[in-house]
Amino acid sequence: MNADLLLLGIDGGGTRCRARLCTLSGEVLGEATTGPANLRLGLEQTFTAVLDATAQVLHQAGLPSSHVRRIAACLALAGASEPTNLAQARAHAHPFCKVMITTDAHAACLGAHGGRDGGVIVVGTGAIGWAIMKGRSYRVGGWGMPISDEGSGAWLGCEVLRRVLWALDGRLAWTPMLRTVSAGFADDPHTIVRWTQTASPRDFAALAPRIFDCARQGDPVADELLTLAAAHIDALARRLHEAGTTRLAVVGGCASSLRPWLSEETRSRLTDPVGDALSGAIGLARAAAQSLVRVA
Repeated sequence: MNADLLLLGIDGGGTRCRARLCTLSGEVLGEATTGPANLRLGLEQTFTAVLDATAQVLHQAGLPSSHVRRIAACLALAGASEPTNLAQARAHAHPFCKVMITTDAHAACLGAHGGRDGGVIVVGTGAIGWAIMKGRSYRVGGWGMPISDEGSGAWLGCEVLRRVLWALDGRLAWTPMLRTVSAGFADDPHTIVRWTQTASPRDFAALAPRIFDCARQGDPVADELLTLAAAHIDALARRLHEAGTTRLAVVGGCASSLRPWLSEETRSRLTDPVGDALSGAIGLARAAAQSLVRVA
């Protein structure tokens, strides 16, 4: 393997794209964060975020942009499990000398368990269960909003707006959280509906931190929403356990905040992740470099 190669790991999700640049020996040269990199939201947007992050980590490393041709990259992207999205991403022009494309959940699973068999539930903008056992991958949920991703930040944002509309209709009693969220839309249901017509999962997920804050302050609707979200995550955990997963980690932007609402059964099965999705992506980039072929 060429000693001049660099390894790039990309973790692309519905809210942000993270990048890590390393040497073959594992020395971290740079890390960066840019905008969403979810293939479901658009191929060009995704690759723009990836290339912007790549430029930033090269700059941090003190390397000229031409060194992008020294990079073996793993692009772990939300939406890459969908066959059409994956085919389009594989066919898209890129500047790297080698590349492999996989899902962000796959990379998160590898990173969480240091490449060993195990499972993860990623709870961020979206939500998905993923396990790797004896060389096979298992997937539960994570089919994207609005049809799936129950328990995620985007799902929580959608559900709190649903309840604001109920309160505006007089079908649900107001709580401090509902009044605060409603005020952000001028207490106008038409404004809420118009906003949802163009809002991205990232936009919906931006409402989730307020729900967690209000739940900790005792807001009953916030608590109800987190109880419902946790039940969905419990269901993913139960299915992965039934499939034979013995090590399970819950990761992602909402994971630590939601953990107190998870069932005792789920919490008893959880292990702390040893690494993150970028760790998993770097490992896959290394494998791509060693193979000397473009793989996915």
